[in-house]
Amino acid sequence: MKAFELLGETFSSGGTVLKLVRRGEEYRILADGAILMSGRMHGSEEALATLACQRMRASGPPSVLIGGLGMGFTLRATLDCLPLNAIVVVAELVPAVVEWNRGPLGHLAGHPLRDKRVRVETEDVASTVSSRPGQFDAVLLDVDNGPAAFTASNNAGLYDKGGIAAARAALKTGGVLAVWAAHKDRKFEQRLRDGGFDVQVQSERGRLKKGGPRHTIFLSHKS
Repeated sequence: MKAFELLGETFSSGGTVLKLVRRGEEYRILADGAILMSGRMHGSEEALATLACQRMRASGPPSVLIGGLGMGFTLRATLDCLPLNAIVVVAELVPAVVEWNRGPLGHLAGHPLRDKRVRVETEDVASTVSSRPGQFDAVLLDVDNGPAAFTASNNAGLYDKGGIAAARAALKTGGVLAVWAAHKDRKFEQRLRDGGFDVQVQSERGRLKKGGPRHTIFLSHKS
């Protein structure tokens, strides 16, 4: 079997080694050698976007924040759901991930970073959230493995009591906080409820109708 080709290498803020590799038409991002994401398994990331947009109640041009660029599939699905006057802010902490999406990964999701509705901010999404009170109709978080942080321990702050309060403050009334997670997490679900959200939890396949592992999406409304 043909070996994977190394296309890029960088470090997360927590020191994890991130590598972009390719074998034929299969692309992967590895974190310390483990598969963090794959170009062949993105159904649940797309569902994160479509489910959030379906529940959004924007009274004017929609404003959406996406935390975590990944391979661009969540961003692409978000853009496909929104009108031409929408604004989508993408907060990605790792500059190399942005460059990979502008380069070798771009074609996988149809080059979403070229869309004029997109604003990329190379910073911690926690900073973006805390600095934009009442600005967003939806906040989508696909950072690390969800509440169980994988590549950087400081990502856990997005999902604790303070992080949930900051996300709620960043939303307009009726706004949606949508969180992708690799696994179910009843404690996180309860923290969302304690933080003033109405919560719905859905299980989605990694490959949608084609199977794959089940991932969890937390859909929370700011009432």
